[in-house]
Amino acid sequence: MVRTASKAIILKDGNLVAIKKEDDQGYYYILPGGGQEQGENLHENLRRECLEEIGVEVDIHELVFVRDYVGGNHGFDDQGFHQLDMMFLCTIKQGQPEPAAGTVPDDGQVGVEWLPVEALRDYRLYPVTVRDEIMKLHLGEKPEKVYLGDVN
Repeated sequence: MVRTASKAIILKDGNLVAIKKEDDQGYYYILPGGGQEQGENLHENLRRECLEEIGVEVDIHELVFVRDYVGGNHGFDDQGFHQLDMMFLCTIKQGQPEPAAGTVPDDGQVGVEWLPVEALRDYRLYPVTVRDEIMKLHLGEKPEKVYLGDVN
């Protein structure tokens, strides 16, 4: 079964909002967002996930990237996990506080950080493929392709 998820790309003042997590190799980062629940459309899903994970309401703009993630294709034994991520450009709604851990943080979430876009290659940000694409978005370049493929 394929799990669908929506993710937020929130850029402000040359920085990207990211959820900070930790594993045995140290800190790593993911985009805010997560799995779609029964009866939710993607925008409802993303608004809920942003409130839960980073404590802010967002305005959702265009869909910029779609990626498949088939765990077995990336060396992970995760019982056939397959997720389809839709990544939307978002902005924080006017009057909202700075992003911080929300009411229902992601599993393993240890914080929320603004990462400098120009230095994204220096961070373990997943999916790795999206780092360069976000850097291009920051520079005002239109993505060459929306579908990124099965990438980690």
